[in-house]
Amino acid sequence: MFHIVFYEPRIPPNTGNAIRMSAITGNTLHLVEPLGFDLSDTHLRRAGLDYHDLAHVIVHPDFDAVCAYLAEHGSGRIYAFTGHTTRSFADVSYEPGDALLFGPEPTGLPEETMADPRVTARLRIPMRPGVRSLNLSNSAAIATYEAWRQNGYAGGV
Repeated sequence: MFHIVFYEPRIPPNTGNAIRMSAITGNTLHLVEPLGFDLSDTHLRRAGLDYHDLAHVIVHPDFDAVCAYLAEHGSGRIYAFTGHTTRSFADVSYEPGDALLFGPEPTGLPEETMADPRVTARLRIPMRPGVRSLNLSNSAAIATYEAWRQNGYAGGV
């Protein structure tokens, strides 16, 4: 239904958690290289439990490759999640095929990626002032479940 994109992820358990979440929600997880770990990493496998075979994970060599894939298999809308904007993620009407783009820990998405014309909008998950950021897999779960909720939890029970 949705495309969850991790741009150059670095922490294996966060990606493992996202693999599990993608399997549970029926969304595709896209990993944009370079990855900060090997996909056989034990921490990644442990965090994903036995959901690896149930998840649809695609590894792309770069941002251009994931954008080409999304242009063909998505809605054409890519939402970049960042703490450097005022627009709330809850103010968007998500549609099947939308891509939710998240940057690496601890730096977030690079400015040149967020400024790419293929990125539809920058979105923020509200937080209290004075804190840096949410955990990557938590942010992806919050955004994914909001998009899924707006679409009636299609395919869920």
